[in-house]
Amino acid sequence: MSEIQVGDIVARKSYQNDINFRVEEIQDRGGKKWAMLRGLFVRLYADAPVDDLVKKKPAEVSVLRREFAKKRSAFLRQMLEHQSRTRQRTLMRAKNEGVEVDFFEFPGWVLHFDGDQEYREVCLRTYLQLNVPSQVFYVPEKEQPTLVCKYLKEQRPDILVLTGHDGIYKGARDYRDLRSYRHSEYFLEAIKRARQYEPDRDALVIIAGGCQSYYEALIEAGANFASSPDRVMIHVLDPVFIAEKISYTSIYEKISLSGVLEYTVTGPRGMGGIQTKGKFRLGLPPFRY
Repeated sequence: MSEIQVGDIVARKSYQNDINFRVEEIQDRGGKKWAMLRGLFVRLYADAPVDDLVKKKPAEVSVLRREFAKKRSAFLRQMLEHQSRTRQRTLMRAKNEGVEVDFFEFPGWVLHFDGDQEYREVCLRTYLQLNVPSQVFYVPEKEQPTLVCKYLKEQRPDILVLTGHDGIYKGARDYRDLRSYRHSEYFLEAIKRARQYEPDRDALVIIAGGCQSYYEALIEAGANFASSPDRVMIHVLDPVFIAEKISYTSIYEKISLSGVLEYTVTGPRGMGGIQTKGKFRLGLPPFRY
């Protein structure tokens, strides 16, 4: 097998090859090579000695990506079906209130920061397929606190997603200590700054975190939804699915907590949150020009 290089897809032998990673960086630590790793399909950030890694063959990677695409398509179908039911419920409410059928739809607008360039592309494509108006930017986790207010002022979103990769340092035991987490401090600070800009949790809905993130701190700082209550891995698209649910739920409705978490891949072990109002609006008359 050829030498491990940046960009390779690998797994860790000491963890029974349970998670596939992309090598982000290779460091020299006292004469021993270590790799910084980002999960291929989960939002986990980790490191490992290079000699603990096994490199995946191109054919294996192709199979993994096909399996991911297949699962993603199944979730998209599920989300679109649910979106249709939600819109029909909103339409029936409008009819009962005397609104004519001829109207226009105004889903919630999403601003999404992602600390992974490849994930940024996957999330953007998913928003487009789900008909969610959005802007998705690649912003490394460390830079999100610095840039969040600038983009909030420019984009004026209804929903802010702050995500990327995270993880608990190996050997950490105190889950209430921010120093136990690789990137939670950056999500936490970005949330705080966003809340200084807009304190109302219904005016600006915030979804934040990655794998194993410091859930309690993110919620207390001002997030509406965050990861990870049980410090488990979360799927790359979990934040997107929650954003879609909020975007297409009527402003007259509170988000069903059990309902929104049901439509994530990892469920309430991976994502949690507080009661939040939807962002979907109807307009009348429709645009003519």
